[in-house]
Amino acid sequence: MNAGYVVLSQDTRGRYDSEGEFKVFTEENTLDAEDGYDTVEWAAEQDWCTGKVGTFGASYDGWMQYELARLRPPHLKAMSAISIPPENTGIDWPGAFKPARRIRWWFTTIGPDIRKKQGLPKPHSSQEAVTIWNDLEQARMLALLPLIRIVDYLPEPLASQVDKWLRNPGAKIWRHEEAHQEIEVPNLDLTGWYDHCSGIDNFIGMRKNAGSEIARNQTRMIIGPWNHNNIGKRKQGDFDFGEDGQLDVQEERIRWFDFWLKDDDNGIKEEPIVRYYVLGTGEWKTAETWPPPTSGQKKLYLSSSGDANTVSGSGALVDEAQDSVCDSYSYDPYNPVPTLWDPACFYNVSDRRRLDYRQDILRYVTEALNEEIEIVGNPEFILYAASSAVDTDFFVRLIDVDPKGMAMEICYGFVRARHRNSFESEDFLSPGDVTEFRIKLGITACCFRKGHRIRVDITSSDFPNHDRNHNLGKNDLLDAEMSTAEQQVFHSSEYPSHLILPLQ
Repeated sequence: MNAGYVVLSQDTRGRYDSEGEFKVFTEENTLDAEDGYDTVEWAAEQDWCTGKVGTFGASYDGWMQYELARLRPPHLKAMSAISIPPENTGIDWPGAFKPARRIRWWFTTIGPDIRKKQGLPKPHSSQEAVTIWNDLEQARMLALLPLIRIVDYLPEPLASQVDKWLRNPGAKIWRHEEAHQEIEVPNLDLTGWYDHCSGIDNFIGMRKNAGSEIARNQTRMIIGPWNHNNIGKRKQGDFDFGEDGQLDVQEERIRWFDFWLKDDDNGIKEEPIVRYYVLGTGEWKTAETWPPPTSGQKKLYLSSSGDANTVSGSGALVDEAQDSVCDSYSYDPYNPVPTLWDPACFYNVSDRRRLDYRQDILRYVTEALNEEIEIVGNPEFILYAASSAVDTDFFVRLIDVDPKGMAMEICYGFVRARHRNSFESEDFLSPGDVTEFRIKLGITACCFRKGHRIRVDITSSDFPNHDRNHNLGKNDLLDAEMSTAEQQVFHSSEYPSHLILPLQ
């Protein structure tokens, strides 16, 4: 489509044909912001430019836009930085590292160009590296113990930068929460319920703290049933969301820039602040704030006869706490629950029936629903559990089971036990003692339809999406020793493990 724009593409400093030294975005002072500023102001001076410049792009390109915008170039009028969070500590709040996507990215995206420039052996392109990764090296790279050994297979200076990051993965480098108040242009963000780099927190920060009234009031967001790699596409993971789940991202961007760069009165300013897709119904809803107000909560309690680790077991979700036998399973980090995702190591919606053969997953399910239950926001799970280890993980997944048995993952959350109170503190477990864990699940919007069932899965691993807890209380990125943990999940009037659903 010829939309009447001049589009410039600029390599990051030190990448491909760009001069200078490349620093990955986990380093301080990369100078990407300054380079972007110079490009915006150069473009504005050209005869073919009206003096109004916009930026767009996803993921790393989204990060660069936030970095650029905080310098406030005079001719930057709008941006569409999508699918990027406000911080990339490398550590999820519970304290665990996400290795697979990052290791693949270092090996297949960042490393090859550095190798080529330094005259090192191939791979010299992403295409070559992806073939090697997929066909030969993926299993070996992801199985490295300890994980920090990945630096032995990366070229310098990337190896040193990765080593530095892995030794302090909780370091806050981006600090976009602070940057929002320096940004004066509005942003159009698109993200998905299954996007591991969701931009929702950036949207919330811009709406609250951006440096101009226009940026605060006119920043927009669209949330669909998408993952990081397939924004706008109907087919995601194991599911096809149909035409309702599809969006023309290019058309949305063009309309956005037509308004801000061409002064086209196309109604953008009057459109809803947020548009979001409701899983289960395929309906698109709107909101003027995020998250939208909820009408209350619904609690569902765990119950079983002690056999919830089999698909034919009695694990149930019920309306009131019941005294029932606790459930148990063994978590062996040498045999972790495998991640269900796509070949590029992007988290995606999955049919959890694929893991029915595992007996280290506890499963609890309601009876068929007599009426619809619609939720929006972050579900929460209150878990009472004990472990034989001083440190371990607990994962909780919320699942929608349709009448044919298809088990669609809605969202998940987890806790690394020693960081259950904060990432800054380490509070180790007393083996065998029952501990309360409050687990915040990912944000979502979902309608559990009449006749469907709500299911919760509990386990202790999701590898290689998340690093394995070695169960020993050591630094799992730097230490190779691992041990099996015996886990117990309690559900009784004294220890009422339960799910909390935020009702629409």
